[in-house]
Amino acid sequence: MRIITRIAKNELRHLFYSPVAWFLAIVMLVMCAAYYTNLMYLIAKIGSITNKVNPLAALENIDSNTYNIYSGPIGFFVKALNQLYLFVPLLTMAVISREFNSGTIKLLYSSPIKLRQIVLGKYLGMMVFCFMLIMIAALFIVVGYFNIKNLDLPPLLSGLLALYLLLCALTAIGFFMSSLTHYQIISAIASFTLLFVLSKIGGLWQKIEFVRDITWFLSISGRTEKMITGLITSKDIMYYLLIIFMFIGFTYLKLNDGLEKRPWFIRTVRYLAVVLISLSVGYLSSRPVATAYLDTTAQQLNTAHPSTQEIIRSLNDGPLEVTLYVNIFDRNSSTYSYGLPERRNIYLDEYWEFYQRFKPDINYRYEYYYAVLPGDSTMYKRFPGKSLTQIAGLVAKIAQIDSSLLRSPEQMSNKAELASENYTLYIKLKYKDRSAILRPAFTRTRWPNQQTVNAAISQLLDIPVPKIYFLTGQLERSIYKKGEREFFAHTISKENRQSLINLGFDADSLNLSVSDIPASASVLVVADPRMVFPEPVLAKLQQFIRSGGNMLIMGEPGKQHVLNPLLHETGVQLMDGQLVQIHKNATPEKITGQLEKEATDLSGEDAFRYHKHLLSLGIKKEKISYGSAGVAALSVTEKKDFEIKPLVLTQPGKAWLKAGKLVTDSSAPVFNLQEGDKVENNFPVAMQLTRKINQKEQRIIVAGDADIMSALREFEILTRSAYSWTSYNKFPVYTPVPFAEDNMYTITVPLASVQKTIFIWIVPALVLIAGTVILLRRKRK
Repeated sequence: MRIITRIAKNELRHLFYSPVAWFLAIVMLVMCAAYYTNLMYLIAKIGSITNKVNPLAALENIDSNTYNIYSGPIGFFVKALNQLYLFVPLLTMAVISREFNSGTIKLLYSSPIKLRQIVLGKYLGMMVFCFMLIMIAALFIVVGYFNIKNLDLPPLLSGLLALYLLLCALTAIGFFMSSLTHYQIISAIASFTLLFVLSKIGGLWQKIEFVRDITWFLSISGRTEKMITGLITSKDIMYYLLIIFMFIGFTYLKLNDGLEKRPWFIRTVRYLAVVLISLSVGYLSSRPVATAYLDTTAQQLNTAHPSTQEIIRSLNDGPLEVTLYVNIFDRNSSTYSYGLPERRNIYLDEYWEFYQRFKPDINYRYEYYYAVLPGDSTMYKRFPGKSLTQIAGLVAKIAQIDSSLLRSPEQMSNKAELASENYTLYIKLKYKDRSAILRPAFTRTRWPNQQTVNAAISQLLDIPVPKIYFLTGQLERSIYKKGEREFFAHTISKENRQSLINLGFDADSLNLSVSDIPASASVLVVADPRMVFPEPVLAKLQQFIRSGGNMLIMGEPGKQHVLNPLLHETGVQLMDGQLVQIHKNATPEKITGQLEKEATDLSGEDAFRYHKHLLSLGIKKEKISYGSAGVAALSVTEKKDFEIKPLVLTQPGKAWLKAGKLVTDSSAPVFNLQEGDKVENNFPVAMQLTRKINQKEQRIIVAGDADIMSALREFEILTRSAYSWTSYNKFPVYTPVPFAEDNMYTITVPLASVQKTIFIWIVPALVLIAGTVILLRRKRK
């Protein structure tokens, strides 16, 4: 080891006695300084302007500034990473070729020093220099400690580790290239070329089954992404160590060829042995069961929520089968492209690895087929005169898909299921004899989120699903229609990620004129009935309330007489008339309501958590508001055994109750006490009712506005919260992320300007002067 260290010191001496090392250090310093100081100056400038308008604006931020500045898509690490490829050829081009050109290679061969000591010593010297370059980047983490309050240090150390491992791996490649030629410029060009190939190879031949995984594994780009965001994985670290091992091994074998004259096939076998060892170890270390993870972020941003982990780990009695169904005639072409073979590794790496970390035994399958919706002639018009099978072959050829993978719906065993999913992209989970479906969303984030995955896995575990029944028969809001007043969008829409069926609920309709209320009913929804309930129906509903059933009861102005007989069981009534609020730029039937604390306590919605967070800091005083049109007021007319609390109130002093007919297409209405108009400080719009009955808590929500859940005016957070609360908050399974503590900057514009001057101009100038002095003194000697 002593000899290796002496060789490393000598290599460092060579580096610092040449202009290259000083040039690289100055370029690295200026580059990192520009990335960091320019961004901080911009943030300081924006902050100074924002604080003049809202002094509390900085406190309202709940995002991690550590992530935004360093680890984000346009952060410090990503920008620095993109430039590291430029450093390596200049650093390594003369390491071995210098020995050939000066003739010292013969002295090294004839010296008592072993060849492996020479190779390891030289590479160790370059590793030390790489560490010095990384310390330049670390300088701006030290500066960030004073610019960002509560800087999250562990993920930054993870990012530095990523940069260092990448730089060492690139150096090993350049080290080998330097051993292949006596000419430094050729060595630099060869290094550039190989590094370019390794950085792009991950996207090559992804459509070819046999080659796909090999090129993906060989790709050197993308291996740092997880570490930069704070997630250290054993397989990524092992990958860089194997790259280093492989190219240092190649260098040793190349130099050894100068000492030993052996047949070409012996030399070839040695190189192949190094490759085989590297690939074998790489394959074994990348298996899910052999991969270790460490999330260094304070918020655990790269790790599934503990609730998700618990649910996934419950699948402990066998493997989980995941099948991706892809229709090449999918009406949504952008969604269909996510399922193509060329994106399979992205699908596994960027989506499923997040869950496979806690469930290693997941088996993946892929089904490709072609089908069109009944009556859809689009494909026939695009390819006139062709049969559906012929069109499928042409589309497969265009998309470069093996047509032998495609099957018609008739050849698929789950033809009915495909039709029910509208022949679009979806994922089917199968565990033992149970299955569940995950549906991508037509949003920026295509794949299902944790809430949706939790709901699907709960079905696999046979966890009881809340059954929500929607009353029909009296012209209530429909879960099957897509009109403005209807409830389809938030109940059974498969394309809406936040719909009930995608969040773990089972939604169905129920006509009490022909059926009884099932014992499995978790919640019964009565949404804006327009006709008086027949006596038998009313009796069933009243009995459901008396027996402790949970309900959502929503009415609209003008139909108070329909719901009030039912509501008599609760002691709450819809007041006659309609709420009116005068606006400058809106018609008077539009009401602005505000959510009380009891409403924000209904569920774990992020918007509610954020609002409570701001309240706890004293930043926000006002309540969450929402707007609707056509609202009836509520009142407590009789004391029952329910505990009644308001969920939504009108804004204080803004609305009154219009008793007569409200005309909205003429002059603004005027309050008229003689006509029966009523005025209060605020009117209840929605109420929460609870009581203990039959050894459980009965939960009922009454609202004078059914549009709160309609397709036109749905207030999503309150809608989901209502279903969640009445189902005892079993679903959806909320996965909240803790609020960041490193959410405030301490930098000012003058300080940012000074930092910019110091690190972009003064410090590099000092390094330049120091390097010049050392080089001149060396030249005189």
